[in-house]
Amino acid sequence: MCGIVGGICQNNITPLLIDGLKHLEYRGYDSAGLVVLTHDNVLQRARAAGKVTNLEGCINAEIVNGTIGIAHTRWATHGKPSTKNAHPHICNDSVGVVHNGIIENFLALKTQQQVQGYRFTSDTDTEVIAHGIHQALKKCGTLLEAVQTAITTFQGAYGVGVISPQHPGHIVAARSGSPLVIGLGDKGNFIASDQMALISITKQFIFLEEGDIADITKDSVTIFDKNGTKVEREIKISKLKKGQISKGDYAHYMQKEIFEQPQAISDTLESRITKDKVLISAFGHEAKTIFKKIEHVQIIACGTSYNAGLVAKYWLEDIARIPTHIEVASEYRYRNPIILDNTLFVTISQSGETADTLEALRTVKKCNKKIYSLTICNSAESSLTRESELTFLTHAGPEIGVASTKAFTTQLVSLALLSVALGRCHNQVSKEQEASIVDGLNRLPNLIKKTLEQEDQIIELAKTFKNKFNALFLGRGSMHAIAMEGALKLKEISYIHAEAYPAGELKHGPIALIDKDTPVIVVAPNDELLDKLKSNLQEVKSRGSHMIVFEDEASNIEPMEGMSIIPTTHNLGRITAPIIFTIPLQLLSYHVALIKGTDVDQPRNLAKSVTVE
Repeated sequence: MCGIVGGICQNNITPLLIDGLKHLEYRGYDSAGLVVLTHDNVLQRARAAGKVTNLEGCINAEIVNGTIGIAHTRWATHGKPSTKNAHPHICNDSVGVVHNGIIENFLALKTQQQVQGYRFTSDTDTEVIAHGIHQALKKCGTLLEAVQTAITTFQGAYGVGVISPQHPGHIVAARSGSPLVIGLGDKGNFIASDQMALISITKQFIFLEEGDIADITKDSVTIFDKNGTKVEREIKISKLKKGQISKGDYAHYMQKEIFEQPQAISDTLESRITKDKVLISAFGHEAKTIFKKIEHVQIIACGTSYNAGLVAKYWLEDIARIPTHIEVASEYRYRNPIILDNTLFVTISQSGETADTLEALRTVKKCNKKIYSLTICNSAESSLTRESELTFLTHAGPEIGVASTKAFTTQLVSLALLSVALGRCHNQVSKEQEASIVDGLNRLPNLIKKTLEQEDQIIELAKTFKNKFNALFLGRGSMHAIAMEGALKLKEISYIHAEAYPAGELKHGPIALIDKDTPVIVVAPNDELLDKLKSNLQEVKSRGSHMIVFEDEASNIEPMEGMSIIPTTHNLGRITAPIIFTIPLQLLSYHVALIKGTDVDQPRNLAKSVTVE
């Protein structure tokens, strides 16, 4: 995910900007850049595709030297990963801008600015910000006033940092939908999209609120709210410690990544939603036009991503009322499928390089049908992002553990946003329904934190698997897909044979497998299928199996002999429930693997990214 660092201080700011960018590398990015206002009052910029080390290598330390500057790590949304699309963007040597978010009316503003004589040198939406502020500077007395004027023309989400040689000694920061923090130091003041970028130089932070604009100098910070009224914001002392992509205090990457999910989901939602609606342009500037044409959805994926797609089928048909099909990529590419006009072909992949998924996309693109392609993945530089018309990045950050955790839940969040976006484009989602779903998505990070508090109970349950070699997972509706994901996690890292079934299918064969040596794990949300599920539990009870039931606190599953009930949370909806019930299944598989003594992060025979058939 994009990252911002900036500051104004007594000494050369360049080393601090580089250090800040390195602390943001864990978020994932495709390019990096910085611009410094030199002692000669000139904007000097350096940019590079790839890693921050590439940026370091192209910086002339004598030229890119000054006490004020802004820097950025970019995760491509508009325009391919490249040096020309890397931030910062500069207008007429007078305005330097870094930006997180999406400007929804980018195309309209670009057309208008081209008529005004502005020349565009990138494919990004951010350039319209730089040109807009430059235009406003012609009539405004301060950089602050110019930013205040320009942002009234922007629609969408943004977190921006701005500097100008016409107003040296100032950085202006503004946020709407994308978070920004101000770091207060003894020798200067700083901005960042994440306090982690500044943790090596300060522990004091001001978190800008929605609509805030700040005028920052070396010795002062002045903040104005969305109405232009000067306000005071609380200074908070951070308890964070410096950290990079490492296990930190966790025993394994998988454990760390399970506990990173609240933040990963927050990052995935950032700049994609407002208070009460989904920003359709988060899927691309042409998304709204394309979505209105869609009559069918075809999802193609493998492994964990396939399970995410199975959940999405329920959502897309229930919320957007669009016929949806899902298939394993390795099967789809080798048959002769019927492809209908106006189909949205959705590929899901953590790496964006999954060979079967990529080849399925390439095959479909060769057909003589009106199809549109969207990829949901976690890698901005991947083949899938380059070869798809629309891209939605999950912003999960680096996932090191082979068994996917936060990549899966951020895929679900992304697919939930897609379901709402398509539903709205087809007039199937009311404003009230959309606001309710967005509210649920906003509650997810805290709900997950609460669910993670059940870890101690799950550790005790994991001990009962020491001598087990088989397990069954049950769920109904969209929870069948979550049961499938739970079974996949268990077999991936503990090497226990595990299968998942719709609970209603027990009588059609799988019930023959149940005995005292086969634990049965059940997902029990409080939904319209709960009574049916309770009947299925009675069937399992009579076969003598040990049952583990993860329930909504409102499900009121009746305790039985040989049953362990773990209340997970409550007040969940059709979107939040599948995501929340994934968490305890991840914890169970992790702790069972510890009991079994397997290699949790690098299980046998598996690779993080499957790039061959």
